[in-house]
Amino acid sequence: MGSPAFAVYSLDALVGAGYKVDAVVTQPDRPSGRGRKITPPPVKQRALSLGLRVLQPQRASDIDFINEIRRLAPDVIIVAAYGQILKPDLLNLAPCGAINIHASLLPKYRGAAPIQWVILNQEKTTGLTLMRMDAGLDTGPIILQRAISIEDDETFGGLHERLAVMSGPFLLEGLQGLREAALLERRQDDRFATYAPKISKEMNVIDWNAPSDQISALIRALDPFPGAVSSFRGARVKLFASRAVSPVEGLPVPGRIFAIEREGLVVEAGSGAVLVREMQVSGKRRVMSYECSRGLGLKAGAVLGL
Repeated sequence: MGSPAFAVYSLDALVGAGYKVDAVVTQPDRPSGRGRKITPPPVKQRALSLGLRVLQPQRASDIDFINEIRRLAPDVIIVAAYGQILKPDLLNLAPCGAINIHASLLPKYRGAAPIQWVILNQEKTTGLTLMRMDAGLDTGPIILQRAISIEDDETFGGLHERLAVMSGPFLLEGLQGLREAALLERRQDDRFATYAPKISKEMNVIDWNAPSDQISALIRALDPFPGAVSSFRGARVKLFASRAVSPVEGLPVPGRIFAIEREGLVVEAGSGAVLVREMQVSGKRRVMSYECSRGLGLKAGAVLGL
């Protein structure tokens, strides 16, 4: 059970290792992109290319869907970024239960957007958790974990890809350990639980009065989607690929462009400055910042966010 590109790696690993996948469950096809064209989830596209049966219930809690899974009599249900809350009637259906790949080191960052939030909070490490699912939100016993370091300038897109590539071998390691009874499950310590709710549209507007490290973290956490937003003369601009840099000379003016360099725009913050390498004007493609600045008429001394 999975929907976005992250879950494709788990599916490929299962098939490549010779596991019999009775069915692939994914979200319904939905409008996507600027043209709002009806588009199947990446997992569906991959499953069909592998000749696998695909199920797309509107609600995974529907009794007809649960009965369909019951008829398949699966040994285990594997979940990776499926996108719906699963009820006990489904979780308890398979003899080996349901196991989930979660992109954080639980109990930290339970919820829908763990990769974005570890960058927003400027964490130094994150990883993957294989857990046995229960009725709570990412609260089940931990089967296996793998930690990695987060790079200083890492974006959501880059970290997402690294964790996704890891997830296939990680899942196979966990399944092998379960088959051999070599892994001891352990309860999560709720005292250390934190949450990673969905990223809302209200979060993506840059407050240039904030410190430069916080602004850079926001830009990187929303890169490539949905993009951190500022404005210039009424034009909405998305900013990408940033890093905090040393404070500029003199008294800073938050949002003021200190310099336009080949590497990017240096923008003053409440403290320090932010180097922005890439930008995108609404309706146009993402380009290098110095190229975008020419089109917008940006010059040193101009102020973003007004």
